[in-house]
Amino acid sequence: MAKYDVDVQLTGNDGNAFAIMASVSSALRDAGATKEELSQYRQESMSGDYNNLLRVAGDWVNVS
Repeated sequence: MAKYDVDVQLTGNDGNAFAIMASVSSALRDAGATKEELSQYRQESMSGDYNNLLRVAGDWVNVS
């Protein structure tokens, strides 16, 4: 289950890693995530490859 019960649609959008991170970060900010949580999300996202980025996004928000 995602840390935040926020829906982020990734399908049909720009699949660029930075665009995905921006979409998820924006949703997290809107949901009230702290600066520390946003930093942790970004750090986890950038700690691996593209598949890691998608997995981490799913850990933090509900992706579709």
